[in-house]
Amino acid sequence: MRRPVQTLLLALTGAGLLHAALFTDIYLRYVKAGLRPPLIASGAVLLLLALAQAAGRDRHRLSGDPGHDHTGTPRVAWLLFLPALSLLLYAPPALGAYTAARASSKPVAAQKKGFAPLPAASPLPLTLTDFTRRVQQDRSRAVGNRTVRLTGFVTPAGEDGGWYLTRIIFTCCAADSQTVKVRMYGTEAPPADTWLAVTGTWHPHGTLGTGTAQAALDVREATPVAQPVNAYTDDLPLTPS
Repeated sequence: MRRPVQTLLLALTGAGLLHAALFTDIYLRYVKAGLRPPLIASGAVLLLLALAQAAGRDRHRLSGDPGHDHTGTPRVAWLLFLPALSLLLYAPPALGAYTAARASSKPVAAQKKGFAPLPAASPLPLTLTDFTRRVQQDRSRAVGNRTVRLTGFVTPAGEDGGWYLTRIIFTCCAADSQTVKVRMYGTEAPPADTWLAVTGTWHPHGTLGTGTAQAALDVREATPVAQPVNAYTDDLPLTPS
């Protein structure tokens, strides 16, 4: 690849990384928030390399040395510009219902210690993981008669017209994402990828407090909400300040 093309590719990639990590929240679609500093550092290094390469080329030109070979750039090399330009011009869509519908639910880890008493709040905000763990492992069945509020996005359940409230969880990045789902009953499926705060009670299916119990909710109210900042964790939702 000719040196000017290499320099341009480095500059575009570095600028794209800095744009995504410094000036937008787009990077959160692909990696955890804790990886923001390495992304910024990587973008800065790529830009510095591009500047150094451009400066070296200028020095070669002034000295009469062309500083590069005269072979043509392979056509396939131009495809490298597509991901670089996408960071600046068009960010690929975030993971959502399409991915979740084709992924199995993340196994919920066993609660090794006993469950703490639930707060008295009603409705009680819970994560999808905490709700599932309470339904399937809490022998006190404390969640059985409680009204809870869960937040996630809509994933169609299949041909029966049902749906799941879903969260996608990044361990590190989108490549290792896992899914947690809670089945919803009592309302028709909203449009896929709609973010909702759903209030309801446990839908009786199986024996509460055991592995036979289904993580499911009888919906009383489903309110559209904005996608939270921490969309790729299963924490209580954070909203922009």
